[in-house]
Amino acid sequence: MSRNKREGPDTPLARQVTAGLFKLGLALRTHVRRDTAPRGLNPTQAQILALLRASEEPLSLSDVAQGMAVTAPTASDAVKALVAKGLVAKTRAADARMLSLALTKAGERAADKGARGPEFVLAAVDALTAEEQAAFMRALVKMIRTLQERGDIVPARMCVYCRFFRPYAHPDDPEQPHHCAFVDAPFGDRALRVDCPEYEDADPARAAGNYEEFVAAPGGTGSPDATPDGR
Repeated sequence: MSRNKREGPDTPLARQVTAGLFKLGLALRTHVRRDTAPRGLNPTQAQILALLRASEEPLSLSDVAQGMAVTAPTASDAVKALVAKGLVAKTRAADARMLSLALTKAGERAADKGARGPEFVLAAVDALTAEEQAAFMRALVKMIRTLQERGDIVPARMCVYCRFFRPYAHPDDPEQPHHCAFVDAPFGDRALRVDCPEYEDADPARAAGNYEEFVAAPGGTGSPDATPDGR
């Protein structure tokens, strides 16, 4: 096989990458179950807490179901349990026919306990070099986009689809080539986000154009500590 030929989904390398991701998925699932059980939660309930924590405003039950990619009855059962535990509160929305869901103080503390994610994954990522982390981040963005287009996962609040994203606005700065208009600051690939709380949808044409420009340009490394807001 020519080295210049694109690897397809049936190549040995693609299958090995898929097998590796599957193993990571199994490890994550096991960890989530072990982490949530002592707190009296199941994985779905823990993920709903994280979803509500990430939102800047209360969510409806349909928002929760959509964000979790589960059925309305599944979301409803999980929310009822969280309300009974005193972790989620229901209030009437502006439209009195709908209920809004928000975390209580106890719910915020419970969500924060699980916010960092599995330490073993963090340690594994930390074992990669800065350049490998940047390349991996770009690969994740591409994979998530493909899964979104196939309808396999719910849309993620990624930089490349955000109306504030300006890919390669600073072509003379290989460390921080992109620009975030929300905070008016440059940033590099290592600061790309796949779930940004400040995210706002770009119009479809702009989102498509931003993504094509992002993947067409050579991958930069970006500063390991530089995020758009300086954090």
